[in-house]
Amino acid sequence: MKRSLIIMLKEPRPGRVKTRLGGDIGVIPATWWFRHQSARLIRRLCDPRWQIVLAVAPDTAAASKVWPADLPRLPQGGGDLGQRMKRMLRAAPGSACLIGADIPGITRAHIARAFAALGDHDAVFGPAADGGYWLVGAKHPTRLPHGIFENVRWSSEHALADTLNTLPGWRIALTDTLQDVDTAADLPRR
Repeated sequence: MKRSLIIMLKEPRPGRVKTRLGGDIGVIPATWWFRHQSARLIRRLCDPRWQIVLAVAPDTAAASKVWPADLPRLPQGGGDLGQRMKRMLRAAPGSACLIGADIPGITRAHIARAFAALGDHDAVFGPAADGGYWLVGAKHPTRLPHGIFENVRWSSEHALADTLNTLPGWRIALTDTLQDVDTAADLPRR
């Protein structure tokens, strides 16, 4: 069965990416961080066990030269985060996992564990330390309920719980908890 790893990305333009981080460290450094974090993430997650697909915003960024030319790109389209995530997952030809690009700790092992969890579960989530999640996956994305991701309080400690409530009766697996980067306090210390 074909597996897709969908990475949701915004074109790294000042003032359009990582705005909360930009409020802490400046717009240009936040944009630089996101651009380089995205590039490192894509390189690190390339693996023959899945096909990486870039879900890009704005839609015109599908032609951007910022990302590797050999990777397929899908425009995210309009709507809120949930509508865009549902659209991207449903476009996958087989099982799919979807992540954002602002989680520095993601490794191929994390993605492999998420896909393995779909063996005997309908969906998988990678919780984030703040109550949200860094990964959502579906064994059969075309069968996702119509109401998935509706009434989710995004960017809050309720995002994961709200999303789980949109999947009644589904067999759900939780995988590794990771940290995303929203503010300067979230940046990895080296």
